[in-house]
Amino acid sequence: MAVLQFESFSPHLNSTFVLQLGESTIDLTLTEAAKTPVRVYPGMMREPFSLIFKSASPVVLPQRLYPFQHPAMGRLDIFIVPIAREPAGVVYQAVFS
Repeated sequence: MAVLQFESFSPHLNSTFVLQLGESTIDLTLTEAAKTPVRVYPGMMREPFSLIFKSASPVVLPQRLYPFQHPAMGRLDIFIVPIAREPAGVVYQAVFS
């Protein structure tokens, strides 16, 4: 499996990622991709980055690893954490280090 990089996601800003929940799905929009400060350590596989996804669903999903599907990127497993509730839905963050 290839190591996901910032450059893997940055071309897909404002596109929809479909989170699989058993028989249901929730659409999440990738609204932000940002590089984070680099603290080089032995065995480092990638430059750290974070992603912000927004969901129009009022349901707050617990933090955990979820299967995502994207038309250009295919199936991905991403660990997300809910970080905010907004009038339009819920905001989640994924951090890659």
